[in-house]
Amino acid sequence: MRRRDRLLAKARNNPNSLNFREFEILLSRCGWIFDHQTGSHRIWYSPRGYRLPIQSKRAQAKGYQVREFLIQYDQGDRE
Repeated sequence: MRRRDRLLAKARNNPNSLNFREFEILLSRCGWIFDHQTGSHRIWYSPRGYRLPIQSKRAQAKGYQVREFLIQYDQGDRE
C-alpha cells in the first residue's frame, strides 16, 4: 500500500488523528499545490482550483479541514 493510500485511510477513519505534517504530505501526494502562507494559514489549491487554507493546532491537523479536503478529493480532485 502506498503512503498516500495509508494517509487517506487514516484521514477517513479519524480525521482528528492526522498530524499536520502528514496532512501536508497527503495534500501534496494527491496533487494539491502549496501556494503561500499568510500568518499561520497555509494556502493549498486543488488540481481543480479549490482553495483550502489549513493551519495546525499543536502540531495536529484540524479535523474539519481534513474533512473539507476529503469532500473535495471524493468529488473528483484525484490524479
